[in-house]
Amino acid sequence: MARPRQHAPEELHAQVMAACDAWLSEQPVHALSLRSLAREVGCAPSTLLKLYGSFNNLLQHVNIESLASLRAVIEPLLADTTPPEERLRALAMGYWSFARDAAHRWELLFDYPLAQEGELDRRQSDMIEALFSRVEAALKEYQPRLGDLEARRLARTLWGSVHGLVQLGLNDRLGYWQGGAFGADELLEQLLCTTLAGLERMPQDP
Repeated sequence: MARPRQHAPEELHAQVMAACDAWLSEQPVHALSLRSLAREVGCAPSTLLKLYGSFNNLLQHVNIESLASLRAVIEPLLADTTPPEERLRALAMGYWSFARDAAHRWELLFDYPLAQEGELDRRQSDMIEALFSRVEAALKEYQPRLGDLEARRLARTLWGSVHGLVQLGLNDRLGYWQGGAFGADELLEQLLCTTLAGLERMPQDP
């Protein structure tokens, strides 16, 4: 039997991420295994365990790649000269577009808990916090009377609602009206219009 090829850690990591990307472009993660990945990149499963520590840690690296891909989809839509309401729409529609076009990657982000400690946790947390910061900044620009704490709460409430609509949209569970299915994009638009209308009616400080 031929011996597995030897790889530098950086080269092997790049090959593993590419193999995961190819897999998730067509199949869900629950059918993926450490053994099948090792076979794909031409190494022993123990080599991957030595590099990542566990299969779960390997998947957390895939999640970091997914968050970076999501950011790459969203960032070009967020020019500083764009009105805040348009930036919020771009964030929501970009999130929906990413989830729809990379459904198995998106599912992996939520099927496997994010890292809980160490560098992986910090990198994931920084990426997620950067997304929330974008939402907070747009909300405060749209309604300057919104306080810091209110903006943080509203950003997370709004994004939780966006996430829920996206998840239901992916599973075709948004319901029907007069024989036609509701689309995630139209319900996201209604959510944003309702949120922005509420901010416009925010009472003046006494």
